Amino acid sequence: MSALASIAGGAAIHAPAADAAPQIAGASTPNWDLTWLDELRGKHKQLYDLGTFNLGADQAPLRYTRNFLDTFRDVYALESPDINTLVGVSGPAFALNASDRLWEKYALGERSKIIDPSTMRPAVRNIMLDGSNVSIKALQSRGTIFWQCNVALGVVAQQLAEARRMPVADLRADLVAGLNPGVRLVPSHVMALALAQERGFTYMKP
Repeated sequence: MSALASIAGGAAIHAPAADAAPQIAGASTPNWDLTWLDELRGKHKQLYDLGTFNLGADQAPLRYTRNFLDTFRDVYALESPDINTLVGVSGPAFALNASDRLWEKYALGERSKIIDPSTMRPAVRNIMLDGSNVSIKALQSRGTIFWQCNVALGVVAQQLAEARRMPVADLRADLVAGLNPGVRLVPSHVMALALAQERGFTYMKP
């Protein structure tokens, strides 16, 4: 599938944008600052579009990023910052960017039909966060940046707020505060995909 076709398809899952949010989860500034994209100046750069990835069907979406980093390291002896990787998260893949606290509090494993292999029950922790060389933390340690679509975050907040009869604004604030450390909150997934490709990132949709 082409990048343009994927972007067009991903746009269909988004609702109107929520209030402006900070660039990094938990930051206090209300202004969008996307200059961090300009700091990624590696010779080889690739982004992984997980906008519509179904974590319940495949709980190993990060193996592609790991393989990219491993093979460029082994063949060309390149590591960050000479090689850059981005993982874009939106829609049903939201749980990837959520902390253990959010997984337990909002039953994200049950919501996304994600089974914890250690209990064989719906996960109450982010089973992709740590524990292997294909985990979120392992990739972050190698320079990978994860982003979260603000528009999709608003949709998740609306759905969870309705189910729990909570104010949407309060629930959304809790989701932002509970994103994994280092996650970049971007205005929209489709916008970030375009900006990254304009800066030389090749595109892959696992």
